[in-house]
Amino acid sequence: MPFTIPPITAAWRHLGDRSGFEVVYFSTYDNGWRAEGCTTAAENDQTWMVRYDIRLDATWTTRTAQIWGRSSTGPWSTLLESDGQGNWLVNGEPAPHLTGCHDVDLESSAMTNTFPIHRMDPPANTKTPAPAAYVRIGDRPVDRLDQTYLRLPDDGPHLRYDYASPAFDFTCVLIFDESGLVLDYPEIAIRTQ
Repeated sequence: MPFTIPPITAAWRHLGDRSGFEVVYFSTYDNGWRAEGCTTAAENDQTWMVRYDIRLDATWTTRTAQIWGRSSTGPWSTLLESDGQGNWLVNGEPAPHLTGCHDVDLESSAMTNTFPIHRMDPPANTKTPAPAAYVRIGDRPVDRLDQTYLRLPDDGPHLRYDYASPAFDFTCVLIFDESGLVLDYPEIAIRTQ
C-alpha cells in the first residue's frame, strides 16, 4: 500500500511513567525527507529534552541524524552518518556493531518507528527484521536494537504491526495512519495531531 505524503507537522503525548510531548516537522530534502523535532519529558523524578534533525533518502533510509539533548547530568550530542547500505559512523568514528541497520531509533521518540514502516512496506502477514541504531537519552553509546515488525491484515483505514523488541522483552501492536505515522504506541505515546 503506498503511503500518503506525511503532514507538515505531527505531535504525540507520552504515556505511562513518562509525562511529556513530542513535536516533529517534515519537509522534503535532497529527493528524500527531513524530520526535525523535539521531545521533552519528566520520567522517574528526572527531566530531559531531546532535539533532532534526521535526514532520509527517497527510500526512507536514514542518512544522517543529529541529536542534541539535555538532562540533569548536562548537555550531550550525537551525530550518526550512514552510507545507506548499512554502514555507520557515530561522531565520525566507524561503528561496525551497527552494520546492517538502515534506521535510527530514538529512545525519546515515537516518530522514528515511521522510518522502517516506510522503508519496508511489507504485505500483510509478513514479519520483517528492522535492526536500528538506537540512541538513548543522555550521553551514552549508540547501541544496535534488534526489532521486528509483523504487518497484520488490514482492518479499516489504519495499518497495524505486531512490534517486538527482544532486548527490552517488549511487544505491542502499533497502529499507523495512511502516511505511516504512529497513531498509538501502547504504553509509550499516542498521537495528538
